[in-house]
Amino acid sequence: MRMDVDVLVIGGGPVGCTVARFAALGGTHTLIVEKRSEIGSPVRCGEGIAPDIFDEIGITKDSRWVRNTVDGARFISPAGHMWVIEGEAVSEEVGLVIDRDKFDKVMALHALDEGAKLMLRTHIEELIVDGGKVTGARGKYMGQDIEIAAKVVIAADGYESVLAGQVGIDTRLESKDVETCLQYTLGGVVNQDRYCDFYFGNSVVPGGYIWIFPKSASEVNVGLGLLLSKVEKKGAVKEYLDGFIKDHPVLSKGSAISMVAGGVSVSMPIKTTVADGFIVVGDAARMVDPLSGGGLANGMLAAKIAGEVAAKAVKSGNVSAETLAEYDTSWRKRLEEKMYRNYLTKELLLKQSDETVDKVIETLGNTKMENVGTFEIIQAIAEKHPDVVKEIEKFFI
Repeated sequence: MRMDVDVLVIGGGPVGCTVARFAALGGTHTLIVEKRSEIGSPVRCGEGIAPDIFDEIGITKDSRWVRNTVDGARFISPAGHMWVIEGEAVSEEVGLVIDRDKFDKVMALHALDEGAKLMLRTHIEELIVDGGKVTGARGKYMGQDIEIAAKVVIAADGYESVLAGQVGIDTRLESKDVETCLQYTLGGVVNQDRYCDFYFGNSVVPGGYIWIFPKSASEVNVGLGLLLSKVEKKGAVKEYLDGFIKDHPVLSKGSAISMVAGGVSVSMPIKTTVADGFIVVGDAARMVDPLSGGGLANGMLAAKIAGEVAAKAVKSGNVSAETLAEYDTSWRKRLEEKMYRNYLTKELLLKQSDETVDKVIETLGNTKMENVGTFEIIQAIAEKHPDVVKEIEKFFI
């Protein structure tokens, strides 16, 4: 089976569908291929996202996939000290709790509405490379051999993607830059709070953190991310999470209605995201925030840029790496500085004692800040704990 398109997008998640939507809006014949038999399933996501991204990509928030609008975020130390962020200050990190399976399907519909096409059960095995230039991809469509010629191929196929390596882009990861994650959706809880909670500290989970995202007054996502380098034994992630739930006054009353597990990259950004006729985006490009483990907003922002640049390159007849580098430069301008800073913060936090984490969160919790920015946070800590700031300020300023 052979096909010919302008833009081939590998991966039918929200990132891939956002790429395809903007590539199609740019007047290209765009095809999305997805290895699974259904868009959106299985879900591997905490399902929390900042609402600002939807203005960026021109999508209206939709009752089909918005489950809850939260009032803020709370950061909780091992001793129970709490730092609460509310209002506009919280919008950079959380704000909505969504149903990812429904969200993914709606994002696919948006792409199709703009003229993109979609093929399910299509597993891409290798890129077609001619003289160093990517000219398409080969794989299986419902078990049948398929070859798709394309002017630009875009890899948006997630954390496990190995396609970039076929054109010399290094996306390898060390164990210290991979989180293994487990999440339950619990029903039967009585949760009156409208906050996303984050628990930190070695006594909570060494080398990781726990999140609680409320989907309704009786349903929550509770998950744990643990660096692979800190996993000491098989089943450690489940053991930590089960222990936390058992001891929690609200969560212990609930029962799991679903469970998902998977890996997440928490690394530095990769050195390049383009080659001749080729773009890599989203989790496949290691665009996950190294501190929070969230990659959806970053990926969709970069995907908009990727789709627009790909369409422009196709129309110009020049799909060289030099032309596609507009994408690489643009997404880095928006995201790279914060990703580097958060990577260094992640590395630093791993070295801190529970006592230091308690000090920092207690101080922030007792400080009123008009703006919650890096400078304001450092300044607040410096007033009470200059010894702590001496160690961390070089990573922020």
